Amino acid sequence: MKKILTLTLVAIFTIAMLQSQTPRQIIPEVYEIVETKEPIPIDANWDKEQWKDVKYVTLTNFMGDIPRFKPVTRAKVAYDKDNLYVIFKVEDKYVRCITDRINGPVWRDSAVEFFFSPDVENPLNYFNLETNCGGTPLMQFHTNVDGKRESKQITEEDILQIEIAASMPKIVDPEITEEIIWTIEYRIPIAILLKHSALTMPAKDVEWRANFYKIAEITSNPHYITWSEIDLPRPQFHAPQFFGKIVFK
Repeated sequence: MKKILTLTLVAIFTIAMLQSQTPRQIIPEVYEIVETKEPIPIDANWDKEQWKDVKYVTLTNFMGDIPRFKPVTRAKVAYDKDNLYVIFKVEDKYVRCITDRINGPVWRDSAVEFFFSPDVENPLNYFNLETNCGGTPLMQFHTNVDGKRESKQITEEDILQIEIAASMPKIVDPEITEEIIWTIEYRIPIAILLKHSALTMPAKDVEWRANFYKIAEITSNPHYITWSEIDLPRPQFHAPQFFGKIVFK
């Protein structure tokens, strides 16, 4: 009896060890993007008519330490033949924003980020567009070469062609410690993307890979939040292997 019990415990332990070593399967999120029939004015108004019937995604996956206050972040995307339109709404607290230089370290501030791979043949090549709550942007393009990421910063001249509106002032300092809602909205001309990457043009049932993020590194409430889950030991947004799917409709 004792021998049987010992063998049973060994079997249970072995199974548990094998399970702990098996990578957890991550199911990518999916978001359907609708085509807009008319250009969307860029004014950071989440409630305007052009966005009312557009579904949103909610960012719910926290990486690293769980913050004392959990911001609620939502995003919507639409498109036409010439542009992508993106808007974020953040129910936040402990908001700070001191970067006002294009391609500066906006991720240190209260910020939102849109990472997307527009080339279906090369899903590990991607853009990241990061904007702090004051509307200051950073944009890069990344390629995967022999398993290594190579990055190129998008020029200020190109970034200035992206129309951006923010509900907050450029600088927010000192930090706002009470609860506040802020929004970021922008229009990305597809022509800018074509300068830097092969691109599968948006059309019905075309599927890009993408992820949405909320971040604040240098505030009193640091956090890292994702839409499509990233299964890595430390906070890391540059992980295209975990991007979700955005499907054009």
